[in-house]
Amino acid sequence: MPASEFDLIAAINERLPAPGERVRVPSGDDAAVVKGDPASVVSVDAIVDGVHFVLEGFGAEAVGRKALAAGLSDLAAMGADPGEAYVVVGAPAEMPDEQLLEIADGLAGVATRDRVSIAGGDLVSSPVLVVSVTAIGYEPDGASLIGRGGASPGDAVAVTGELGGAAAALSLLGIGEGNQDQIESAVPAELRESLLARQLDPRPRLREGRALAAAGASAMIDVSDGLGADAGHVARASGCRLEVDLDRVPIADGVTAIAGGDGAALELAASGGEDYELLVAIPPERLAEARETTAAAGSALTEIGYVTEGQGVALRLPGGGEIAPRGFDQRRGSRSGSVG
Repeated sequence: MPASEFDLIAAINERLPAPGERVRVPSGDDAAVVKGDPASVVSVDAIVDGVHFVLEGFGAEAVGRKALAAGLSDLAAMGADPGEAYVVVGAPAEMPDEQLLEIADGLAGVATRDRVSIAGGDLVSSPVLVVSVTAIGYEPDGASLIGRGGASPGDAVAVTGELGGAAAALSLLGIGEGNQDQIESAVPAELRESLLARQLDPRPRLREGRALAAAGASAMIDVSDGLGADAGHVARASGCRLEVDLDRVPIADGVTAIAGGDGAALELAASGGEDYELLVAIPPERLAEARETTAAAGSALTEIGYVTEGQGVALRLPGGGEIAPRGFDQRRGSRSGSVG
């Protein structure tokens, strides 16, 4: 079995020179932070046809939307203000120009909505479609950026919005296992469109990230690899253990019907990934304020567990038992975002 994505990244980082004195937060968080006035927050992310999307099912404009939204979600997880983005598109020679222009339309739509400037990029030839986004944000005035490593025993663990919708949307798009006719008939058309938007038009929680940072969050991460995997990143960076009660996890409407039952829906919500919600550790005395400010920003905030001494993650099932934390891994593959 290949090394995990995160083991390989750690090994790569060991071969690289130490970060310069201007680097405040190096590789290993949702984004790097570079000193300045204000400090810059920098994230690099890429999506690949056949791995993170299927062009035929998504459409080119949705690819552009997803690529930029995924990059901005990393800024949201730090509580940063969005600024600029730089985009590299690697496209097969036979790809029609019209589709490349549709990718640009998708990028433009998200940039306009989230007030981001597309400041540059590159267009290169590639055997498979790849869209890579470098997203630049800035530390807000009077607020601190939030990383993965600040959680402490006694903190509450909470999540914005609802989970499982993006993974369920893959089934609606015909990616993965299952009878397509049965899956499509499992939810009404209006709900189906809402779920599909979690893949085709994801919304980074930028306002919510700033609100949570201002409310006193101690650690934060976006749910891109899956709740279990991303909780593990926080636990590892913070040197503590996250206990999550799965019966408290908010599950998107329609996920249970598509997954085929409550247990399967919990599994999908825990390991599916790509929901781009925010998982946060916060002192319990700040939780009420965080709920209010997050609601004002547009999302509900649901308490789903707590931080303890120890290491790793516990995903506790209703009535007892646990499921193993899983999520998307670029080296080993996963149900989330993968067609393999």
